[in-house]
Amino acid sequence: MSDLFCPLEFRYGRAKTRELFARGPRLARALQVEAALAASEAELGMIPRDAADAIARASTLEHVSVEKVDELERSLRHDVMAMTRALAEASGPAGRWVHFGATSQDISDTALALELKESGAVLREDLTELARVLAELAKRHRATPEIGRTHGQHGVPISFGYKVAVGAAEVMRHRQRLDQLLPRLTVGKMAGAVGTGAGFGRHAVEVEAAVMKRLGLVADEAPTQLVGRDRLAEFANWMALVASSAERLATEVRNLQRTELSEVSEPFDEGHQVGSSTMAQKRNPIVSENVSSLARLVRALALPPMENMIQWHERDLANSANERIVIPHSIVLLDDMLVKLAGVFGGLNVHAERMAEEVARSGGSAMTENLMLALTSKGLARSDAHELLRTLTRDPGKGPGLVERAKSDPRVQQMLEPAEVEALLDPSSYVRSAAEKTDRIVARIERELRA
Repeated sequence: MSDLFCPLEFRYGRAKTRELFARGPRLARALQVEAALAASEAELGMIPRDAADAIARASTLEHVSVEKVDELERSLRHDVMAMTRALAEASGPAGRWVHFGATSQDISDTALALELKESGAVLREDLTELARVLAELAKRHRATPEIGRTHGQHGVPISFGYKVAVGAAEVMRHRQRLDQLLPRLTVGKMAGAVGTGAGFGRHAVEVEAAVMKRLGLVADEAPTQLVGRDRLAEFANWMALVASSAERLATEVRNLQRTELSEVSEPFDEGHQVGSSTMAQKRNPIVSENVSSLARLVRALALPPMENMIQWHERDLANSANERIVIPHSIVLLDDMLVKLAGVFGGLNVHAERMAEEVARSGGSAMTENLMLALTSKGLARSDAHELLRTLTRDPGKGPGLVERAKSDPRVQQMLEPAEVEALLDPSSYVRSAAEKTDRIVARIERELRA
């Protein structure tokens, strides 16, 4: 452990997701592509069938090890050449047919497509679970009154369930975006140098199609020597979008957990968890803060893939080094954030009594809209009704609340009975509307999750 360098190796990310990008699985995917190439060429009569069978048998980590490829790369200074030479040695006499007609990027980009296909499935599962957790929480608190806030100030009442349903709908939109972009992302290439397929001769189209069919991929319809990097840029920016939504949800928890509000709190292990080395009373929203921190990194990592779209002519190597870092890190971190958020909202402590106290603390001021509309309906100009209520809500917290102020105001008395004023300034009307809207959002999400 003492020689570990990257925090992803020991602090962030799930082991099963990190394993997608471990050196063994990455080499195994490249070997899988080489085996598919040989099998396809044999099928088309380009190489002997027994040679393709021998290459397939050798295309495993048992025969081509990471250590062997590393040893060869130290002298060759070319990763794919090191892999193909190791495979050729392991294939015996059939080794002469390894990588026949292909170029390095055919192998690495197609292996990357396999990697992204697996990663996309993991992230889709994460989004599905987070949406499910949020929808369940929204359903439970569909009519739990909470003050809505704009500019950090009291606005009008909502329900906590509606707040959560809004987040669930946003998560579902990201899942839809992923479904739309995955076909553009998970494409391979078997088209040789500069993408024309010349090395495969008259079988170029058939070879590429056969390889992709074997691997469960489709081919980039118009590659250069590499698959178009607009595809990776779109994916990286999608991950940045999801990271922003994750931070938005985490920030809401952090804000509502502030001592002054205490409307929600993260799950906290009272038996063992420590909030501070100094302040023993602390119960900090550390998971939500962690999500916020990692989201900022994922957004920053979206920039290099945009730069990588710019290549010198048909190919350069300026994208290669940073892609080895950016793509795995972004995926591992995004998976980590989404899983953590599902844990936060799945175990969230919702302090409904504090929410109700905050609504009541407004003294009815949070319901001014209802009263303004009622006065307008009774004949008062909307601007005059607005000014009247602006005046009545001055100096909040001093003297009686808006209910008493409005009932004792002569202009209001001319138009509304005291009971009408009380009904109009009852937050339940807002919560009723919010609950109904929450029901509609959750019902749609549940239909989509079942589909």
